[in-house]
Amino acid sequence: MQFGIKAWLRHPKMMLNRLRYAQISTKITCFYASVLLLVLLLTSGLTGLGVFFSFYHQAEVELEISMNHVLKVMEQGRSIDMDFGRDDLVLPGVVLRIVDSRGKIVYENDVHYPPIKRIEESTVKNPPFWANKNMQVAQLRNATLYHARMDVEYRGQIYQMHFFKTITAEKHFLETLQKILFLMTILGFLLALVAGFFVSRRILQPIREMTATARKIEVEKMDRRIAVPPARDELAELAETFNHMLDRLEGGFEQQKRFVSDASHELRTPVTVILGYSDLLSRWGRSDEAVLDEGIASIRSEAENMQQLIEKLLFLARADQNRQVLHKENIELSELLADIIKKMKLVTKDHTVELLQNDDGMIYGDLVTVRQMFRIFLDNSTKYTPKGGRIVVVSQKVINAEGSFMEVDLSDNGIGIAKEDQQKVFERFYRVDTSRTKVQGGVSGTGLGLSIASWIAEQHGIEISLTSELGEGTTIHLRIPLCE
Repeated sequence: MQFGIKAWLRHPKMMLNRLRYAQISTKITCFYASVLLLVLLLTSGLTGLGVFFSFYHQAEVELEISMNHVLKVMEQGRSIDMDFGRDDLVLPGVVLRIVDSRGKIVYENDVHYPPIKRIEESTVKNPPFWANKNMQVAQLRNATLYHARMDVEYRGQIYQMHFFKTITAEKHFLETLQKILFLMTILGFLLALVAGFFVSRRILQPIREMTATARKIEVEKMDRRIAVPPARDELAELAETFNHMLDRLEGGFEQQKRFVSDASHELRTPVTVILGYSDLLSRWGRSDEAVLDEGIASIRSEAENMQQLIEKLLFLARADQNRQVLHKENIELSELLADIIKKMKLVTKDHTVELLQNDDGMIYGDLVTVRQMFRIFLDNSTKYTPKGGRIVVVSQKVINAEGSFMEVDLSDNGIGIAKEDQQKVFERFYRVDTSRTKVQGGVSGTGLGLSIASWIAEQHGIEISLTSELGEGTTIHLRIPLCE
C-alpha cells in the first residue's frame, strides 16, 4: 500500500492519465470538487489575511496618530517629565514610555505594561509581509504588539520615546480560527466529492439508460427506441437525435433487405429459365432442331436480361458508395435531345415519337449519364404505351428570378399510373402491378431504371415531377439548370 502511494506521488502523470480515461461522472466529480477546494482555500486564506491585516493596520494607524500628536506637543515647548502626558497625548490603548540616555524611564502612561527589555527580547526577526517595516513586531505569550521607537532632542539631551500598541491579545483565538477554516475546507472538499459523485451519477443516469437500450438494439430487432426525458434539455435532444438515427437505420436496413430480396427474386427467374432450357436441350436439343433454336434464343434472351439487371445493380451500388464517376462538361441540350429522338425513331416502329419544341440551352453535366437518364424515361414510355401510341418531347427555356432553366416534358398516352403509386415509382424494384410489366408482348422491367434516373437527376441538380392519370398517359417534368 505504501509502495502504491509513493508510486502515485512520484508519477503525477500517472494520476492525470488515469483521470483522463476515467468515467465522465468521475471527471465531473473531481472537477467540481477541485473548483470548490480552490474556492474554499482562497476564501479561507483571504479571510485569515483580512483579519490579520485589519488588526495590524488598525494598530499602525493609531500609533502613527499618537506619534504625530506627541511631536506637536513637544514643538509647543512642553517639558519632558512625569506630567508630560497630563492631557491624553496618545490614543486609548497606545502605551508611551520615554527613556533618557541612561535608560531611566522619564515618563510612562501604563506601569503594568511589559518592560521594554522583555518586549525587545520578544521581537520577531521575520515579521509578516503586511506589517509596517518601520515598526517592530513583538510576540509575547498570548499577544502580538507593535513597537515604534523615536529619538528626540530636548534641552540638549537625547530621549527615546517608545510607543506600543497591542495588535491582538487573542492569539489562541486566531490560531483556533485558522484551524477551523482549514478543517472546514477539508470537510467541504470531502462533501463536494461525495455529493458530486451522487449528483453526477443522477445526472448521467439517462445516458446510462441510453447505453443500455443501444446495447439491446440489434439488426434483427431495431424497433426499440430510447425514452425521451420530460425535461427539454441536452439529454432530451440527444435521445431524439438518437431515435431519429435509429429510424433512418431501420429504414435503411429494411430497404436493404427488400433490395436483396427483390434482386434475388429478379435473378432467380432468368437463372431458372436458363437451367430449364439447358435441361431441355440436354434431353431433346440434339435431335430436335426447333427445340434447339428455341432453347438457344430463350437462354440468350434471359442472359441479356440478367446482364442488364446486374449492370443496373452495379451502377446503384457504385452510386450508394459514391464511387460512380461523373465527367461533367458543357453540353448543348438541344443537340443531345435531337440525337436521342433521332435514334429512338429508328428503333421504335410501333410508336410515334415527336420532338415538338427544342430550345437551345447549355447545361453542365456528364454526357453519358444524362443521355442514360433521358433514355430510361423514353424506354419506360415505349414499354408502357400500347402499340400505335404517341410519345412527345417538349424542351422550353425559362428565365425567371431564380435563374435560367430548361423545362423538358416527356409525355405519352400510355396506361398511366395511379395516384397512390406515383410517389413510389422511383423506389428500387418497385412496379405497380403485373399488367404494367407485360404490356409489350411479355417485356418486363426490373424496377431499377427510374431509381437510376432519379440518382442521375439528383447529381445534376435536376428537379423531377410526375403527372399521370390511369388510361390517359404519363408526363415526366424535368427542370434542368442552365449554364449562366
